[in-house]
Amino acid sequence: MPLTVLLVDDEPLVRAGLQAILEAQPDIEVTGEAADGAAVVPLIRRLRPDVVVMDVRMPLLDGIEATRAILAAFPDPPKILTITTFENDEYVYEALRAGADGFLLKRAHPSEIVHAIRLVAAGSSLLFPAALRRMAATHTNPQARAVLERAALTDRESGVLRLMARGMSNAEIATELVVGTETVKTHVSAVLAKLGARDRTQAVIAAYESGFITPG
Repeated sequence: MPLTVLLVDDEPLVRAGLQAILEAQPDIEVTGEAADGAAVVPLIRRLRPDVVVMDVRMPLLDGIEATRAILAAFPDPPKILTITTFENDEYVYEALRAGADGFLLKRAHPSEIVHAIRLVAAGSSLLFPAALRRMAATHTNPQARAVLERAALTDRESGVLRLMARGMSNAEIATELVVGTETVKTHVSAVLAKLGARDRTQAVIAAYESGFITPG
C-alpha cells in the first residue's frame, strides 16, 4: 500500500507543487488537501492519511493549533510534518513542542521532501540539529528542568539523549556506541517514558529547555 499524504497550505501554488512532486513517486499517494488548519481534523477522519504535510503559518487556524487538535482528536494520529519558509520560524518551534514530528523548508529539493515524508512515516523524527539549537537558545523552561531531574536518566540514557539531539538515527547511535540497534531502541524508549515525551522531537526539546543540553 502506498503512503497516503494530506497537504495543508493556504497557498494553492505550494499545494500544487507538493502534489506534483509526491504523485511522481510510486509509493506515495496524495489523498486530499486543505487551505487551512480548521479543515484538518474532519479530513483526517474521512481520509485516514499516514502523513499530514502542513504549513505552520495559516490565516484561520495555524499549524500549531491544528497539530494540537489532531493529537487531541486521535489516539493514533498520523505523522505531522510541518513546512515553513524560514528555519528559525518561532511557529515551527511551537509546532514541534505541540507534537509535530519534524519540519521541512519549502525551498527543500524535491528528493528531500520525498525522503522526509518516508522518514516520518516510518516513525523517525526529522530534526535539523543546528536549527533546533538556534530556536531552543531563547527558550528555557523550569518545568522541563524539573522533569529531567525527576527522570533520573542513567548515564547510558543521558548519552543516548545527547546523540538524539544531534539528529542521529537509532542505527547511527548504535554505531557510535558500538551496541545493537535493538539495545538503542530500548534506551530510546526508556528516555521517552521517563520524560513523558510523545516522541524523539519532544524529548530533544525538553533536553534543551531544561538546560540538560546547552545550545552551541
